[in-house]
Amino acid sequence: MLPEIHEFLGCRTPDGWVQAALAQQDVMLLDHKNCEFKAASTALSLIAKYGQHVDLINYMSRLAREELVHHEQVLRILKKRKIGLRPISASRYASGLRAVVRSHEPSKLVDTLVVGAFIEARSCERFEAVVPHLDEELGKFYFGLLKSEARHFQNYLRFAYQYGEAADVERVIEKVRVVERELIESPDSEFRFHSGVPAA
Repeated sequence: MLPEIHEFLGCRTPDGWVQAALAQQDVMLLDHKNCEFKAASTALSLIAKYGQHVDLINYMSRLAREELVHHEQVLRILKKRKIGLRPISASRYASGLRAVVRSHEPSKLVDTLVVGAFIEARSCERFEAVVPHLDEELGKFYFGLLKSEARHFQNYLRFAYQYGEAADVERVIEKVRVVERELIESPDSEFRFHSGVPAA
């Protein structure tokens, strides 16, 4: 799956982000916990909004449960490592991607699914980038998540093609890829799991 994800994304994670992640593992874990919760929330919101699509709501129901399990797993790691919970502001990444989502249906659903595919693909690629540098426990955990994120990427993309016309989906992918690359490669004010390279 990794070659497919590398081809899908417009760039690889910069080394500067990896170094920031290693230096701020507490922030990485806290923000990762928040990301898993948001992923579950996104799945639930899709169920609420698109209840007429039986295939979609069945999958998103399973996805929400899986993301919440990951959320709980990160919570356990935080507790074990004595990292106290504290508020962590969201990065600009998800909001930056969602800014290009069209407002009318069915285009809004297609765009939302493509954005979901990019978020999952980038999460997978980030795990791949950081795993070799982590301690054994965290490396093993993140390597396991890498595989699930790859599967989520595939499914978000599959649903985009199911509910949209192929040519339109391809145009959306190209549009989002440009925005996603800019968010990943440009300097960021602070380190987060999906941030660009922290300027500081």
